[in-house]
Amino acid sequence: MSAITREAAALVRAQRWAALATLDAGRPLASMVAYALDDENAGLLFFLSQLAQHTRNLLESPDVSLAITEPDTQDGDPQRLQRVTLAGRVEVVRRGTEAFDPAAQRYVDRFPDALPRFELGDFLLFRLVPEEARYVGGFARAARFTWEDVRAALTEI
Repeated sequence: MSAITREAAALVRAQRWAALATLDAGRPLASMVAYALDDENAGLLFFLSQLAQHTRNLLESPDVSLAITEPDTQDGDPQRLQRVTLAGRVEVVRRGTEAFDPAAQRYVDRFPDALPRFELGDFLLFRLVPEEARYVGGFARAARFTWEDVRAALTEI
């Protein structure tokens, strides 16, 4: 396992707010969303209102990318900030299925304030199953790897 893969995994685990890019009538639309890792690090969970355009876009086209970055502290060159972009497909985790309760609990464990939204009927729980990751760890430090590489690193850190 490379150090750069562990850095990417640590960034995914440490953050919880990211830019989700969807297709909106064939054009890109980026929205900020909260995310949590699922219980087996197989994917990332989003709990989104169907009133939001990005949610409607996900239902129409499940191909997405998610950009996660370390916070900008206003010090130094922002080009040196760590960032990882995950690309893959989302799927709805339907209420009443075997997968819903553990995924919902995992999300609420990460975001306790989200619990009341689970009572609202217009929210859907999505799981992003990434296929690949592109990581930039600063100037001239970049790598591309599979989600399985990141997932393996998540179990080590």
